[in-house]
Amino acid sequence: MATFDVKLRSAELQRQLAKFTGHDRASVRPYGKHLLIQMRRHDDDAVDTIARITEQARNSYSSAFRSHTGRWEPLPGTGTLAETAELVVSLLAPYFELND
Repeated sequence: MATFDVKLRSAELQRQLAKFTGHDRASVRPYGKHLLIQMRRHDDDAVDTIARITEQARNSYSSAFRSHTGRWEPLPGTGTLAETAELVVSLLAPYFELND
C-alpha cells in the first residue's frame, strides 16, 4: 500500500508530466519505492509502462527506461522530481507523443 508521501509525489509527478508533455495521457502509478510512468494508448485504452523514477535520497531522484526486453535501463542524471520528470520527457519524447 502506498504511503501518503508516495501518493503526494505521485500526484506531483503526474502534474509535471502533464506540464512537460502538454497532455494528460501519461499517468503515474506508485509501485513500492518507484513511481511508474505509464502512457495510455488511445486506440484500446491499454497502458504501457515506459519509465520509472526512484527516490535515491531526500529530494534526489533517478530514472530508468523499460527496454523492449523488459529490463530497466538507467537514464543519465539525477535531480529533483521536477528535473527528473523533465529529463525523462526530453529523453523519451517519442514515447510521450500522441498517436491519434
